[in-house]
Amino acid sequence: MEKRVVNFTSNYLRIPAAEVLFQSLTPDASTRKYYRVASAAKPSETLIISLYPSPFNRQDNSYIDVTNLFEKAGLPVPRILAVADTEGIILQEDLGDTSLSRWLVDAAARGDIDGYEAMLGRAIELIVRIQSATTLAYAIDSVACRYAFDEDKLTWELNYFFTHYFSSYRRIELPQAESEAIQSDLQRLSRELSARPRVLTHRDYHGMNLMVDGHGDLRIIDHQDARMGPATYDLVPLLVERRLIPADEAGIEEKLRLFLSLRRKGGLVAIPLADLQYEFQLMTIQRQLKATGTFSYQTAVVGRGEAYESYISPAIATVRRAMNRPGMPAYPALQRALDY
Repeated sequence: MEKRVVNFTSNYLRIPAAEVLFQSLTPDASTRKYYRVASAAKPSETLIISLYPSPFNRQDNSYIDVTNLFEKAGLPVPRILAVADTEGIILQEDLGDTSLSRWLVDAAARGDIDGYEAMLGRAIELIVRIQSATTLAYAIDSVACRYAFDEDKLTWELNYFFTHYFSSYRRIELPQAESEAIQSDLQRLSRELSARPRVLTHRDYHGMNLMVDGHGDLRIIDHQDARMGPATYDLVPLLVERRLIPADEAGIEEKLRLFLSLRRKGGLVAIPLADLQYEFQLMTIQRQLKATGTFSYQTAVVGRGEAYESYISPAIATVRRAMNRPGMPAYPALQRALDY
């Protein structure tokens, strides 16, 4: 057990070392470590300790900043209960262990299709509510409005994919001319997406970063990297990412229409359906390649293939499908490389 965590439970929570109960929680692909803590006297009253690699300044901490933004916007995030920045610790509310991903799997297994669709609809509604907080982010000068999915950021993510999918995971040494052609395709994709209108995005809005709490309410976690980006950015990981088979296209179409309906009800700027569909496919290509880079790195470099490798082939299949849709730009070098 980390000494900083032991000291924190003693000094801040007033739980003697001999009476504290610890449970180490495995983060997804985070540099932070998480611990569930409670006292032996009240084992059911658990809290979560987020342990950073080193001390931080609470005024500059993006998790605290974005939590403040989301709370002001009425978005459901875990409450921050204490901050020990010199110890690199944030104490927060425990939302339990049921992620949206797990909840949806269980709902499908028990044949609760109505419940499944309703919960997914609630997740889409939260995306609209996040986008509705765009003006507030600028008004309070949140860190989230100072960063964006600009061309440099999108390109960095795609270069990460290029390195870890082809080199780390597949161990392919591409000829220089082919490598440059692929990177040119990736640059064009980044350029077009960076020119799209921007709204506030969560940045990593997949089913493992949404929790179903003890009251059945949907809560947002891992929101510290929120930034400005295309309106479809959060929709893509929610609807197509981390799947063992590519998502059903008819189901996606239905969810895009729901998203537009919820935006209209929320008073947000109208987006024509055809424009949304086009951007969604572009964003699917970029985001799924970015996710494939992460899955490849975690598999080939970190050694966590049991958790990530099974998502790689479906992600690549989803990218191919998006590139082959009518009206999409041609990325010939990228497509050839993905067909290897």
